[in-house]
Amino acid sequence: MNMKLAKHIIFFLIINFGGLYIGYLLMNYGPQTTWYTNLNQAPWTPPGWVFGAAWTLIMICFSIYLGYLFFKVDNTRLKLAFALQVVLNVSWNYVFFNQHLVGLGLVVISALTVVIFTFFFSNFKKLKSKSYLLLPYMIWLLIATSLNAYILFNN
Repeated sequence: MNMKLAKHIIFFLIINFGGLYIGYLLMNYGPQTTWYTNLNQAPWTPPGWVFGAAWTLIMICFSIYLGYLFFKVDNTRLKLAFALQVVLNVSWNYVFFNQHLVGLGLVVISALTVVIFTFFFSNFKKLKSKSYLLLPYMIWLLIATSLNAYILFNN
């Protein structure tokens, strides 16, 4: 691995884990609140520890993916797509857990899902098999979107 690629990956690790931390702060202990624990949650809701493990794996894979992508392609459109992903990812925590806006949360997480799937399909030819680093993120977003939708429609 060359030094420029390593710097890209480290940069994205810092940004992505920083975004997770900001989202954590903005959710105001959301998963432990009475509001959340009293919701009718989907039967497939994973135990709490899975969320931390999943997001750790997702952000490591996503950062490596972004490192390779920005190493090959570095344009304004790509930077804007990444910035949009960060904003959507961070804001969902605030919208859903802090403000209890479950419907708006579903809109935000659905938009995030579209952004990540767009990354995958629009850059697959450039990155080929490295695109599969997005699979954990894609799968998790489908699960998380379904959890958000279940809460919206069953509470």
